Amino acid sequence: MTAPATNRPGIVEDLPVLTRKDFVSDQEVRWCPGCGDYSILAQMQKMLPALRIPRENIVFISGIGCSSRFPYYVETFGFHSIHGRALTLATGLKTARPELTVFVVTGDGDGLSIGGNHLLHAMRRNVDLNVILFNNRIYGLTKGQFSPTSEFGKVTKSSPYGTTETPLNPLRIALAAGATFAARTIDRDTKHLEDTLYQATQHKGTSFVEVYQNCNIFNDGAFSAFTDKEVRQERMVYLEDGAPLRFGNDREHGIRLNGFTPEVVQNASDDDGLFVHDAGVANPMLANILVGMDYPAYPVPVGIFRKVQAPSFDELVAHQVDDAMAKGKGDLGELLRSGETWEVS
Repeated sequence: MTAPATNRPGIVEDLPVLTRKDFVSDQEVRWCPGCGDYSILAQMQKMLPALRIPRENIVFISGIGCSSRFPYYVETFGFHSIHGRALTLATGLKTARPELTVFVVTGDGDGLSIGGNHLLHAMRRNVDLNVILFNNRIYGLTKGQFSPTSEFGKVTKSSPYGTTETPLNPLRIALAAGATFAARTIDRDTKHLEDTLYQATQHKGTSFVEVYQNCNIFNDGAFSAFTDKEVRQERMVYLEDGAPLRFGNDREHGIRLNGFTPEVVQNASDDDGLFVHDAGVANPMLANILVGMDYPAYPVPVGIFRKVQAPSFDELVAHQVDDAMAKGKGDLGELLRSGETWEVS
């Protein structure tokens, strides 16, 4: 990981050296043995010391679900909120305390079902939050009902004859809402996971990270066809800024565009004509093309799809407050006693 950006809030240059152990709480981690959540927790705890931010300036906020136990397991401040409402609390906290680094931990049920509306507006507003969405394509905590990302026809306890719903693509939702940072990673590639989490924290504005996470009890192997170590290089393509899209055990295959349609190029001898990734393009059209690449027709893209700069909601609110205060402080008591009607000029 590269050195942290010095313009990030809360960084302390002379902070005593912290390690992963400093971010491990005294609470017993209560996920099912083998759950992908353990990997995400471990990589988060490994990444946090690199931020050089005191633990008391880091906050984890969650909703309801297996992923939402996260705040108990990280030795920082945290808030376990109600179903789907983590982003509302996080928006209020970040607006009131802009110096804090705020993480929102959610799942495909919590974040895209009851919490979908709040997710859309947080990204639309570009609140300076780090949103980590665990996607296991199932409701795990409530024992195996289909979720907004479950595949069409998925047989579950709540869809014994198969689902009749088209699944949501979290990254497509993020891009449609105007997310300024959108990324995808997987629980089984720990190095990529840790680095993606770190890159998200360096972004000013809403960073949205989808993590393909295995629920080995209720939806085991949901992503194994392309995330297993033995097939990963052949069935996933890692996005690198400024580099052509290549994949394969020897990076022998590539992706090119035929108009707006991606095409797989077997044994591409050179990079000429291959799709060169650029996450910084203001227009999200190219990122949307990548998001539409689904297995098995294409290798699954992972990495940073979009990373652009825009004013954050909390910054804009702070400027409004500063401008209002610069015009002179009012007297609240006098205002309250002034009569039944108020005139605001």
